[in-house]
Amino acid sequence: MALPEIVSREQWRAAREELLRKEEAVRRAREELGARRRQLPMVEVDTEYVFEGGDGKATLLDLFEERAQLVVHHFMFAPEWETGCPCCAAFLDQLGHLAHLSARNTSFASVSRAPFTRILPFKARMGWAVPWYSSSHGDFNRDFEATVESDKGLVERPGISCFLRDHDRVFHTYSAYDDGLDGACTLAGLLDLTALGRQPDDSEGLRLHDEYDN
Repeated sequence: MALPEIVSREQWRAAREELLRKEEAVRRAREELGARRRQLPMVEVDTEYVFEGGDGKATLLDLFEERAQLVVHHFMFAPEWETGCPCCAAFLDQLGHLAHLSARNTSFASVSRAPFTRILPFKARMGWAVPWYSSSHGDFNRDFEATVESDKGLVERPGISCFLRDHDRVFHTYSAYDDGLDGACTLAGLLDLTALGRQPDDSEGLRLHDEYDN
């Protein structure tokens, strides 16, 4: 691998300023894209999906934990696999503390087709506290294109799906898969995928994760 060219401090500063202008253009384009994403129409979810988690059966509405938004991580873990996908595991490893999402009225949960009896020991092995549910007894993964048909049979896809609720009504607002998850495992990255975005009206901003009002 070739190393970068060695230059003077003045030459470096000029090159950095040129790159900075391009970076700012990308940032403005990303902000515009985020605004358009928040303007996407939404679809009401009228199927009664049932999942299995640590507290037994749960509906999609239960996964919101009474918050306004829900981000579902489609974790690749097929029923016949012994362990979950390493790339999906790396995503969760980078996620950080969920208190920051919770304080912005957003819940997070991973969902896989593997039975919960297989998810539970893998979750313990990885040391995760994130809510994780099995969708093995329904069509949730297929309906939201995290499991798709191919000439080799069913194929798992890593993805994120975002949902918004209005009282007891649930709406699907956004999904992204594969390379569309790049940069999404940060707090800002996940919020940017949701209908409410980063919620700039949050005047108190970020806190230490144990200092939020529950």
